[in-house]
Amino acid sequence: MQHENFNRGLEKAKQKDYTGAIVDFTAELEVNPYFAEAYLQRGLAYYDLGEVLRAVSDYTEALNLDSKLIQAYYSRALARMVLKNLPSAIDDIERAIRLDYNYAAAHNLRGTLLRKAGDVHGAIVSFKKAAELYIVQKDAENCRLCMEKIKQLQPKPQPQQVVSIKSSTSTSPVIMHEGDYFKQLIEKAEQGDIREALESLNWVFQVDPQDGKAYCCRGVIRCKQERYIDAIADFNQALKYNFQDAIVYRNRGKARLQLGDNTGAIADFNKALELEPDNAMLFIARGNAYRSMGNHYGAVQDYTKALQLDPEDAHAYYNRGLAYTHIEEMQQAINDYQKAASIFCEKEDWKNYQKALDSLNKITVPSQDLNKAQSTILRQKLLRLVGGYWEIAERLIEDAKYYYPGMSEDWYIEKVISDIERDRR
Repeated sequence: MQHENFNRGLEKAKQKDYTGAIVDFTAELEVNPYFAEAYLQRGLAYYDLGEVLRAVSDYTEALNLDSKLIQAYYSRALARMVLKNLPSAIDDIERAIRLDYNYAAAHNLRGTLLRKAGDVHGAIVSFKKAAELYIVQKDAENCRLCMEKIKQLQPKPQPQQVVSIKSSTSTSPVIMHEGDYFKQLIEKAEQGDIREALESLNWVFQVDPQDGKAYCCRGVIRCKQERYIDAIADFNQALKYNFQDAIVYRNRGKARLQLGDNTGAIADFNKALELEPDNAMLFIARGNAYRSMGNHYGAVQDYTKALQLDPEDAHAYYNRGLAYTHIEEMQQAINDYQKAASIFCEKEDWKNYQKALDSLNKITVPSQDLNKAQSTILRQKLLRLVGGYWEIAERLIEDAKYYYPGMSEDWYIEKVISDIERDRR
């Protein structure tokens, strides 16, 4: 019977026996290594098991064999969205739509990706197109869901606000130096005396209920309490009462970022950078917002600007390493993680030092393998070919060992490299 293993795998996948389905699809590929649909279906099974990286690898193999396999582009876009690699996900979904413009699910996913990337107008256009196609297909439920998404994205009418007008000769206080009263209150809160700090601020509000600086100070303390909505309300009051300092925008941006309002956070960081254009921490904060929304290229640019201002900022190196990992620039990521670990070590920041090492180990060859009689250059070449994911390389090496037992370790690595390069040609 033709494709017996493949058909059995499809049945197991329908029954949600994804592990069994993967075994059958793998058996089919052993017999038919150029069967693109088998790679696609195995990728779907890996995805349903939560092994997203392996799913991406199989989708890529399927597309190497059949560049017009629309579902592979769609599925890889979905997986890359989960991995927060938005630029690559958007590229995949655009390819799927070019192959079939009437693919409703692809327009729907494109809308979600553009919304995550901050392109609200583009997201609305995509959701509208998806809704139209779902209507034609008589899929009322998905059409309704698309319309709800559009409604959520459309701007809400803003109620009129009464703005109090203060004299241009207002004497509202401005932070002039680091050792002032409010900074002392923030330091007190950091030491755990939050109640005492807030009581002191209540006294300030009794004296002057329009003290913008006091609102800012209380907002910073509420951020430390993780009361982000209350903190944002305080920062809004600070701005209302003419305390237009970078610290307000910076901290409101951080609070918005914690609540998932990436676009709002970026707007605040932009305003803070207008006031403090040489503040490396602001570039890192905005880079984190870009990375959170999947704009890893924008994040890399901001972390690089931060490092131009402060070449020894370990956090900038570490976060840039994370961004490089998501856009599959593995060598740059390795370099940044190593630099971050070195600086954290010198500063004896052991928690972040270990975090940098853990991130480094995830994308490099396991240390126990480096002691074997293998060429580091050879291993690095294979690592680049599999997008930096060594677990994929290990699976391919194990497959080669199964088919060609008794050969040296170097031989298996060279065999896998040769197979990958041949398939890509």
